[in-house]
Amino acid sequence: MKNTKDLIYKTILYALLMGGALIALFPFYWMFIISTNPNHVVNSVPPAFLPGNMLVDNFKNVLANIDFFGALWNSIIVSTSITLATLLFCSLAGYAFAKLEFKGKKILFIAILTTMMIPPQLGLIPSYVIITKLGWLNELKAVIVPGMVSAFGIFWMRQYIKEAIPNELIEAGKMDGCSQIRIYFQIVIPLILPAFATLGIITYMGVWNDFLWPLIVLKDQSVHTLQIAIRSLNDTYVRDYGMIMSGTFWATVPLVLIFLIFNKFFIDSIVKGAVKN
Repeated sequence: MKNTKDLIYKTILYALLMGGALIALFPFYWMFIISTNPNHVVNSVPPAFLPGNMLVDNFKNVLANIDFFGALWNSIIVSTSITLATLLFCSLAGYAFAKLEFKGKKILFIAILTTMMIPPQLGLIPSYVIITKLGWLNELKAVIVPGMVSAFGIFWMRQYIKEAIPNELIEAGKMDGCSQIRIYFQIVIPLILPAFATLGIITYMGVWNDFLWPLIVLKDQSVHTLQIAIRSLNDTYVRDYGMIMSGTFWATVPLVLIFLIFNKFFIDSIVKGAVKN
């Protein structure tokens, strides 16, 4: 009787999970369908649910209207630079808050957490003024530098380091004559690679999809990121949704590849965070 109830419970649970997965994946499938069909298919009744043969032609139209590969390269530079900087600086700060003792530690950490409750839109004007004063408008560093550290990243690394690295290991490193920098690079980093993967994926995806701030500070088309370039496809006299969705589809591919590469570390980090040692 108990086995039957467990089987029914698991069947219902898996059905719900599969239903949720299909709902989540459908927008991506629909985006692919539109990107492979001509424009008139978007408003057809009944709508098309099978791929067409226009994927290459629609992408050629994208290339004819925007510098797709130039914008792609800009997005790669910005996303990679911010992600690497975030991993370095947030892990250093997280290690300091988790394992070091210094005056004002709790107050400073609370102040950092408080910034997470401030809407980012409130910082647009002062950030724009600073970037203008520095003469960084229409340069990629106007997007890279302000995003090199995040309050969430510091919080995430602090919590992970605090739980994953025993104090005895740090003390053993000190007894062997290791400096704090050597402890960080030789002891801490190898043990927090799953946390690196999780924060890296979240940061990379967030920066890759960022639209508002790059739109404000990057006016020159030569420094447009991919999201701004794709947005300009809407400015044509007649909106070609097949072309727009084709550009969006190819802009999504790098994110999918990044997630697939680091998926194992991402899941490992979540599992370790959910299970107390």
